[in-house]
Amino acid sequence: MSMYSILIVEDDLVQSAILKTMIESLDFKLSIYQATNELEALNILNKYNIDMFFMDIDLGSSSGLELAFKIRGNPQYEFSWIIFLTTHMQYITQAFKEIHCYDYILKPYDKNEVLDMVRRIILHENKDNTSYIEKRYVSFNLKDELYIKVYIDEIIFIEVLGRMCIIHTKHRDYPVKKMSLKKILKLIDCNDIIQSHKSFVVNTKYISKIIKIDNRIYDIYFENQDYRVPLGYKFKDYVFERLNK
Repeated sequence: MSMYSILIVEDDLVQSAILKTMIESLDFKLSIYQATNELEALNILNKYNIDMFFMDIDLGSSSGLELAFKIRGNPQYEFSWIIFLTTHMQYITQAFKEIHCYDYILKPYDKNEVLDMVRRIILHENKDNTSYIEKRYVSFNLKDELYIKVYIDEIIFIEVLGRMCIIHTKHRDYPVKKMSLKKILKLIDCNDIIQSHKSFVVNTKYISKIIKIDNRIYDIYFENQDYRVPLGYKFKDYVFERLNK
């Protein structure tokens, strides 16, 4: 695997150092650059090719969003991975809508979240036939004007809790209000993601086993997950049919 370059743009030197140390613990060949403001970041871009950006939205004297716009204006970085760092959510909608950032991380940083995000980006980028940009995704409204994009092949299962649906993915869970399972299934439009219970939708690609509890009750288990969801009797035959294809 070739050297992978990451630029951290963070005006808080302590936070920048913490993030850098976290990323360096990964078993990859990494070049990690650090900038505290827009000028330093642009100078680094003039000298080095960057594969991934971690960018604080609030850089004190300047805006991480404005810097991201400038970076996106360079054809070389039109589709580069940009992850925003923030302590609040009000700018995230703009980041997704206008800058097409890949994701965001809330401060204080969760080491597992940071490492998982960097790891999966690098591994996917190094697969010859896989590009995250080309993967299908759907957008869901989490609250107010905040929309999040969820990659379809990362959905493990979806459950209904009251008037809310919880979308469980490989990396995090997303609560979506006022949307039925029927509407979500239509929006996702994927043969592998099917209804398994009146309150559950599952991705058959992640099912590891189905255990019979009694004549009418079954439990579904997923690969590398602690989750267990019920398989409704009326959906049983269809789920088994899809698994056998």
